[in-house]
Amino acid sequence: MKSSSVSDEHIIEAIGRSRIVIRDGVIVEIGEAQVRKCPLAKRFAYPVPVITIDAVKANIEHRIKAFGMCTPDRDVIDTREFVGFGATELLSFASRAGLIDAAVLACDGAGTVIVKDPALIQGIGGRMSGLVSTSPIAKVIRRIEKHGGIVVDKKHASLDQFAGVEWAYDVGYTKVAVTVARPEVAVKIRIAFPDTLIFGVHVTGLTREEAESMVAAADLMTSCASGTVRDVAGAKALLQAGVSVPIFAITKRGKEIIIEKIRQTDEPVLIKPTKLPALDANQPDPLV
Repeated sequence: MKSSSVSDEHIIEAIGRSRIVIRDGVIVEIGEAQVRKCPLAKRFAYPVPVITIDAVKANIEHRIKAFGMCTPDRDVIDTREFVGFGATELLSFASRAGLIDAAVLACDGAGTVIVKDPALIQGIGGRMSGLVSTSPIAKVIRRIEKHGGIVVDKKHASLDQFAGVEWAYDVGYTKVAVTVARPEVAVKIRIAFPDTLIFGVHVTGLTREEAESMVAAADLMTSCASGTVRDVAGAKALLQAGVSVPIFAITKRGKEIIIEKIRQTDEPVLIKPTKLPALDANQPDPLV
């Protein structure tokens, strides 16, 4: 929870689920990571070959400098793909392809947002890690609104994905997608808004029961460094993209998005019927 005396504080979980606190554009706290090595972290724009406090600090400082994360200088528009089948990349693609007409996301400096522009989806989420809490930044909120986005709580920048989905339908969107980190929220959204495309994200550390709840509600899921997600989602998935840190399509809707992205890409792709999960030796270490 944010202290009531702190007006600008942003808490994220990133790079092996290190807990990072940023105030006024400065890192003031970094916790120990739960994961020592991650194949995705090695491929970051500012790579993290081994996850240490110093390496995490350098990476986050690079993000603050490069695109203004957690500051008034935050870039919110981008068209570059950082991970071929990442959550943001898939949702941005789905928006361009007309498979969704709005995405409910979390953004530092704004909280829960409703976004229709594919470049805004990618700009907000492409380099963002798990956002735990944030404070409102007026310039970031105005920038999002300038590009057609809706900020659900401009006063507090609260994170409420359920409220975001509800608002998206209320303003007339009919093909809504949402990124969700908490299984109980995914279940609540699935019950209240059954047509929503739910993308489970930031799942490192889920218990088996939590993973089962998320899989039961989600259409797509990242695996992050979760062993339980690999087991539970892998066993129920209709399609898997990637073998080191895979994305699992749990439903036909989720599968359709990945298949359509493959259809439209010029990249070579191997397609092979097999039992899932299919994992290589290059997994995050340890899986938690």
